[in-house]
Amino acid sequence: MRASPTTALLMLAVALSAGACRQDMHDQPRYEPLEASSFFDNGMSSRPLVEGTVAREMPIEKTAFYTGRTPNDEFVTELPMPLDRELLDRGRTRFNAFCSPCHGQTGDGLGMIVRRGFKQPTSFHDQRLRESPVGYFFHVMSNGFGQMSSYASQVPPQDRWAIAAYISALQLSHNIPVDRLSAEERQQLDDSIVGSAEAHPRAGEE
Repeated sequence: MRASPTTALLMLAVALSAGACRQDMHDQPRYEPLEASSFFDNGMSSRPLVEGTVAREMPIEKTAFYTGRTPNDEFVTELPMPLDRELLDRGRTRFNAFCSPCHGQTGDGLGMIVRRGFKQPTSFHDQRLRESPVGYFFHVMSNGFGQMSSYASQVPPQDRWAIAAYISALQLSHNIPVDRLSAEERQQLDDSIVGSAEAHPRAGEE
């Protein structure tokens, strides 16, 4: 059955309008890459890149700061930056935000989600981890280990080093020899031990 002239004209009009719509979508009012613009003072439509922008194709430098390893592929034993109070304070805040939910605020591995059923990580005060170089902790944070995923996309390298430094401080605070304490610090330690014994007496001694 042949279509009537009116129907044919309507079909043609619809086809032409659809094609025009598609072409309009191709030719939207937009700036092409590097196109000139009178809107901005420098005459360019493209805006300067944000400071610190890294292209997806750009390889990360294979230096100790970004890998935690030496040229011989061994973990670095020293921070690749000055160690000061500001760095430790930054490490503490970042550790409490990103690490303490699993590792606990003292690094004992008894964080809040562990108490609710998540697998307990090894305590930072374990002998093996106490003897691990600082680059090892940076490497684990960057690449993940076991059930721990990588935090490279969430924590920048500077903060990962700050956290690694704070972990070392936590380990030192739990294992410092008594003879390295001042007289005042020893007295505070003795008082805390006595206070703990009085608060938690052993059975039969109440």
